[in-house]
Amino acid sequence: MPERRGDSPRGSAPLYIECLIAAPMSRVWELTQDPAQHVRWDARFTQIVPTLAREDGAQEFRYELRLPVGTIRGTGVSLGERRAANGGRTSALVFSAQSRLSPIARGRGYWRYLPVDGGVRFLTGYDYTPGWGVIGRLLDPVITRPVIRWLTALSFDRLRIWIETGTPPERLGWWRTLLPGRHPRPRARRCLTRPPGRGGEVMDSAPATLGRLR
Repeated sequence: MPERRGDSPRGSAPLYIECLIAAPMSRVWELTQDPAQHVRWDARFTQIVPTLAREDGAQEFRYELRLPVGTIRGTGVSLGERRAANGGRTSALVFSAQSRLSPIARGRGYWRYLPVDGGVRFLTGYDYTPGWGVIGRLLDPVITRPVIRWLTALSFDRLRIWIETGTPPERLGWWRTLLPGRHPRPRARRCLTRPPGRGGEVMDSAPATLGRLR
């Protein structure tokens, strides 16, 4: 099941990405929790469609990622929480791919929104089971997981630029990182890709709501 620990194959650590966004908490929450806005900055999705709201507040959805070689489709459940004791917020997620094209079979993760002076620490921790059978498990630590880490960090910086400068994310595609000039360019290296300090286990820091999702 997606919610169990240890979804990643041996040698593949859970992913951690963090960026500091100089903006009010409400603005960061709005652009990450609204599916229509989420897909504008997050390169991991082309479409997110809510399908069913559960009684506990969790939201079921289906998602797509359109690629030149085909479309990856899947389903998931997310649950946002605004009542953290430190004034922060969290959002938990489990998902499962329905396409053999997907390098990820299933996964689970969370977002944390932590208020700090001048803005919000926006971070994610997530883990997954690779798709593609034995080949996928072999490729995961050397190709798949590094690419997904880079793509997530690039997306986070694209969100930051959008919020801080007003530049629409549609003008901040990954290819702009290759172009010269002074226009805003998202950079994956602006984000932290490991927990600060000792950090501990990335998934040990998941909100309790993650364990409630099925």
